[in-house]
Amino acid sequence: MSERSAGGAPPEEHGDAGALGRLGYAQELLRRMSGFSSFAVSFSIISVLTGCITAYSDAIGPGGPAALGIGWPLVSAGTLLVALAMAELASAFPTAGALYHWSALLGGAGWGWLTAAMNLVGQIAIVAAIDFGCASELAATLGLPARAAFALLVAVLASHALVNAVSVRVVAALNDFSATVHILGVVVIVLALLVWGRAQPVTFLAHTGFTTRADGNAALGFANGLVLSLFTFTGYDASAHLAEETHDPARRTPWGILTSVLVSAVAGYLLLASITLAIRDLPAVTADRHAALFVMRSALGDAFGRGAMGLALAAMWFCGLSSVTSLSRTLYAFARDGGLPFSRAVARVGRKTRTPTTAIAIATAGPLVLVLSTAPFSDSLFDAMAKMATMGLYVSYATPVLLGALARHRGRWMRMGPFHLRGLGVAIAWAAVAWSVGVLVVCSLPPNQLPAAMLLGALVVLAVVYHAFVRARFAGPRVKLETLESRSD
Repeated sequence: MSERSAGGAPPEEHGDAGALGRLGYAQELLRRMSGFSSFAVSFSIISVLTGCITAYSDAIGPGGPAALGIGWPLVSAGTLLVALAMAELASAFPTAGALYHWSALLGGAGWGWLTAAMNLVGQIAIVAAIDFGCASELAATLGLPARAAFALLVAVLASHALVNAVSVRVVAALNDFSATVHILGVVVIVLALLVWGRAQPVTFLAHTGFTTRADGNAALGFANGLVLSLFTFTGYDASAHLAEETHDPARRTPWGILTSVLVSAVAGYLLLASITLAIRDLPAVTADRHAALFVMRSALGDAFGRGAMGLALAAMWFCGLSSVTSLSRTLYAFARDGGLPFSRAVARVGRKTRTPTTAIAIATAGPLVLVLSTAPFSDSLFDAMAKMATMGLYVSYATPVLLGALARHRGRWMRMGPFHLRGLGVAIAWAAVAWSVGVLVVCSLPPNQLPAAMLLGALVVLAVVYHAFVRARFAGPRVKLETLESRSD
């Protein structure tokens, strides 16, 4: 029988609350997430079933097989660098709204505010893209007209809001189930395609020179094809955002981040490789808007293709659920420090549920507004906004990593958490920053100049807003880095 305190909570929970108190915050959220749940929430947002199946056309067309066979491992390696640097920060500062808190501690309130703003913009667009994609695919699967996707979107977002508001226990259980669904789904599809659907030799995965770009530039096509991998590999910061609901977060959160990336790297590659090796007619595949499903139907029949689409729809729903959870915790943490309008209301936590109910409402209403204000008028505008905001996520990933490396060079940050990279930490941080810059360059290449210009414009607007309206009143975290470094506990 486990020992419990007089208050009924396990002893380790009091230790977690004490560690959070030293960072300046009371334990308001409910700690009910295990180490596996920390992995599952990030793994569900990365969601290889969603990204690899629904966006396969965006890679195989411009980049050909090499964009997947070579591109996915390349992006996996670069993403692991960012994940390692992020894991070290998460171990030292295990709080909700992690990226914002890290940047503010290591670089000051201004950097924290900018990081939070970019991360929130990115997360809102991610939820919008995932849930609108889920609603659109569901409408098509049910044989409904395209406009029905907007009504289905409301239903999907409402379900995510309800589950998140009711209980973190339910969210954790569903995320754990989601991870199982993802892994089993990948195993079933991969085995079926490799055993019964394979049509190409393994060397086909390295086939270069093919592109559907109008200018025939295969090198640019390969770079364009990397966008599938880059956009799929986002969201692994969710483990850090839920640190205040995870037991022993200084140890479990870093491993949640790293294992979600590592398992996604392996599962995603097996999935992409099996689909690519089942291609019989490459030009025909690249001409289809749903290329992955086209390949699976051609190789294994229409029934299997429908089953794979069902798995993808389930994965999208779980992915959206986890994304709303992550977004709401970022909103809650930022508002807790006064970083948002009506911060007191946004940071409110339900007495019974101990969930940030107002933040959850905003995390579902915001994506709905984004979709309704763009998608009905122009698919290309919604797509450009989603890509711009996803690029913004990389800005929010790289900023605290860069500030952490600078703080260590200057001797301002010396106290690491239980997970740290010792002498390799600074080198890995700089490599992660360099990778993130490379990501932004790749994502800005033609034909993605519009999202890149929108990102630059967003950064300029945010900088002006901060200096004109926010700087004088926003102080950032309650406890500063210098105080944390000077403590002997």
